[in-house]
Amino acid sequence: MAARHFTKAEARAAAKDATWQYTAESAGQVLNSVRAKTRDSEAFDIFLSHSIADAELVLGVKQLLEQQGATVYVDWSHDRQLDRSKVNADTAALLRQRMRQSKSLIYLVTDAATTSKWMPWELGFFDGYRSGCVAIMPLLDRETDSFAGQEYLGLYPRVTKDNYQNSTTSDVFVEGLGRWATLKSFRAGTPNWQSYSRP
Repeated sequence: MAARHFTKAEARAAAKDATWQYTAESAGQVLNSVRAKTRDSEAFDIFLSHSIADAELVLGVKQLLEQQGATVYVDWSHDRQLDRSKVNADTAALLRQRMRQSKSLIYLVTDAATTSKWMPWELGFFDGYRSGCVAIMPLLDRETDSFAGQEYLGLYPRVTKDNYQNSTTSDVFVEGLGRWATLKSFRAGTPNWQSYSRP
């Protein structure tokens, strides 16, 4: 079976499940209300790089990743004082700190991502800081759709769903050219890269 992408519908369904836990709040309100009391020393498995225009999708992806056992940093959830509309030294310093507290970065590829001021900067910083621990996660209309994003995104492995070879057991993987790792090992910051013949 071919690898499958995550879909916008899956993310929206996960966001809807999350909002039901908190009455009828919006996705942005839920992200704000579940904000952990983040200490400067707190560590995260995943820094989720995203466009702020995608609140509902971001909430859903955060839920999907947390269902895989990951701790996920979302800047406007954990650090509500951030004003991502302004590019300034204070915001950059806090984002650098949070990226250093994260073991991996997942770049959420959506239509709005192409206009983000911060996402390319976050990707470049994290790739330089912790090379090999960056992946992209395209959200598509159908899980079998092909993905052709901006050229530089092709340098990074993708977060996908697939079955193990000769098995009906599915998992979430990070797949690059000729290699793969489970999301579990990837998010730990020590991807156990394997060749394409899965056990």
